[in-house]
Amino acid sequence: MNISEALSFARHELIGSDSPEIDSQVLLCHCLSCETTFLHTWSDKELSPPQQRSFEQLIALRQLGRPVAHLTGQRGFWSLDLKVTADTLIPRPDTELLVSLALEKVSDHMLVADLGTGTGAIALSLAVEHPKTTILAMDFSLSALNVANENTHNHHLDNVHFWQGSWLSAITDSSLDMVVSNPPYIEEDDPHLTQGDVRFEPISALSSGKDGLDDIRQIIEQAKVCLKSQGWLLIEHGYHQAEQVQKLFRDAGFINVSSEQDFGDNNRVVMGLLDKETVIF
Repeated sequence: MNISEALSFARHELIGSDSPEIDSQVLLCHCLSCETTFLHTWSDKELSPPQQRSFEQLIALRQLGRPVAHLTGQRGFWSLDLKVTADTLIPRPDTELLVSLALEKVSDHMLVADLGTGTGAIALSLAVEHPKTTILAMDFSLSALNVANENTHNHHLDNVHFWQGSWLSAITDSSLDMVVSNPPYIEEDDPHLTQGDVRFEPISALSSGKDGLDDIRQIIEQAKVCLKSQGWLLIEHGYHQAEQVQKLFRDAGFINVSSEQDFGDNNRVVMGLLDKETVIF
């Protein structure tokens, strides 16, 4: 089987996938330790027997629904290649909006908390762009923090620090310049939780109560205490939750509250500024 034949085989086997062409190429590149351009340039190159067996096994697992990121053990996000495991949420392109918005507000020597860091995608993306900013990467899951810690070492970053705990419960009052988070926000009975890649991701990183907003409520109330005056809070949410999340921000006393759209033109991030002189605690 050569490269061209391998890709044709995989596309046929993955006919039910949303992206058979991309999945086939990513998995074959993983087996051959190559870039996508190599597949097109050397389409008649034969796979070795071990490479072919490995590729066929990965395609069989993908047929069963296993996420490509779990099969390769990595996912690209922002400018980074990140280790991914079943203990973490798989970083998604929409979350790059949260990074982009945060970078517009970040400056040197700030203290920024990334809540529910998972792979460390948000924290590391901010850290690599602002090496003089200190990032607290926080998660309740020790397994997730171990993955984020490994990603930090792989990218030789020394301005990311880790904290295990429940959101901001252990953080000093008025100590943070910014809080960013991609928290769980899916309704607990949402049928999407039994479909696609999310079936293989930790439910604690996905679902948050009947309306999906339990954790967002808690983060907003805690951030109101832990942020400095003139500190920013940025939270990713579901495409249909913008109005509710904006109201939660305003009810907590945040000003300059706005909703920002992702690359698919869906409302995805709400952000607001905390002016402690106007907030009632």
